[in-house]
Amino acid sequence: MDKKFIGDRITELRIKKNISEYQMSLDLGKNKSYIQSISAGRSLPTMQNFLDICEYLEVTPAQFFDTDLHNIPLFEKAADLLKQIDDEDILAVISILNRLAARHK
Repeated sequence: MDKKFIGDRITELRIKKNISEYQMSLDLGKNKSYIQSISAGRSLPTMQNFLDICEYLEVTPAQFFDTDLHNIPLFEKAADLLKQIDDEDILAVISILNRLAARHK
């Protein structure tokens, strides 16, 4: 993991929210080129700024580093719905997902 990963991940998540580097920088209270500098790999955010970036992008730090998560809002919605059903129904959902995953291999 390196500066490129951090910059690329911020770019991916920022684009999904349809926010420019410029706007994100200003919204975070930074200079207009702050996010561009991180995205280009010229700098890294401090830990507090990283946490602020995660909050702004509406992801947890764990989600930020989980490259398998590309549509985080959908994963969160699915997790919230799974919390509302009983174990038997969760097993049924898992069975359905296993069949769908097998079709996509």
